[in-house]
Amino acid sequence: FSKIFSHEALESYLPKIQLVIKDTLRAWSSNPESINVYHETQKLTFRMAIRVLLGFRIPDEELSRLFEVYQQFVENVFSLPMDLPFSGYRRGIRARETLQKGLEKAIQEKLQNTQGKDYADALDILIESGKEHGKELTMQELKDGTLELIFAAYATTASASTSLIMQLLKHPRVLEKLREELRSKGILHNGCICEGSLRLDNINSLHYLDCVIKEVLRLFTPISGGYRTVLQTFELDGFQIPKGWSVMYSIRDTHDTAPVFKDVDAFDPDRFGQGRSEDKEGRFHYLPFGGGVRTCLGKHLAKLFLKALAIELASTSRFELATRTFPKITLVPVVHPVDGLKVKFFGLDSNQNEILTGTDAMLGATV
Repeated sequence: FSKIFSHEALESYLPKIQLVIKDTLRAWSSNPESINVYHETQKLTFRMAIRVLLGFRIPDEELSRLFEVYQQFVENVFSLPMDLPFSGYRRGIRARETLQKGLEKAIQEKLQNTQGKDYADALDILIESGKEHGKELTMQELKDGTLELIFAAYATTASASTSLIMQLLKHPRVLEKLREELRSKGILHNGCICEGSLRLDNINSLHYLDCVIKEVLRLFTPISGGYRTVLQTFELDGFQIPKGWSVMYSIRDTHDTAPVFKDVDAFDPDRFGQGRSEDKEGRFHYLPFGGGVRTCLGKHLAKLFLKALAIELASTSRFELATRTFPKITLVPVVHPVDGLKVKFFGLDSNQNEILTGTDAMLGATV
């Protein structure tokens, strides 16, 4: 899987990610009502996985049906393994079977239609990697690999995207500082993203944007922790941990208690700036993607997606909270607002003026 998330691969994914995000924000801004951000970002990350990572040319209507089936699968994947009629486990199994049929159809169509491709997607790389090692992947292996890629890109990225939008709403000064950085780097000019300016090296040079994403992931790490198997008996704080035991480490508790973070509950992107660099003090104080040799392989793709989303939000959208107060946060199964976060989006023209909705022309407008 490492080739799938290489620098070269990310460079080829970036224009496609931008298109998916632009199209999504255009739809959000065209909606006269507020949207449920968490639900919509789940759709966005699912679409990104299908269109960009896997390169499937699935019609929008079929894609929507596949998303609903995938949601049923995810909602029941952690059910108790009780194979009874109408149980969550049985619903999850049925959803998985339906999902795999849809994925098999998409894979077969992809293998038959190789014309018109202008980049190698993750599934292409996976297939070629198998051939390089003298192994032709079976259809079942391709379906399993496809499902794993979707799963990895889906819930956690949707959670972090929702947290990002909520923090930009809560902290307008952070949003304006992002815009200032985009202007200073020649990316944003007169309310428009300059054509050809969003390359991987340009995005990686945006230091304040990097700080914002890091702070979102520190305060709102999507998952609580991870599991490891003890390879060698060791002692921790006077307790002996035997070889072979399973141990869990808590990402959230580590971030909450790490002594390097000052004013730990405050949303403060500047803590990661050059003057402070709080994440550099110690190896395992900051670990939103886990740590060690089994750190999350997709972390660079996830951060790239969040940065691309933040750039589009700062450049082409105005948005405001549609409820009187910000919602509480729940931690299960991943971090997300209890009401999904209700937000009204407004399209902006090239001069950062609000576009009035309610006309047929708005439906086809580019924000």
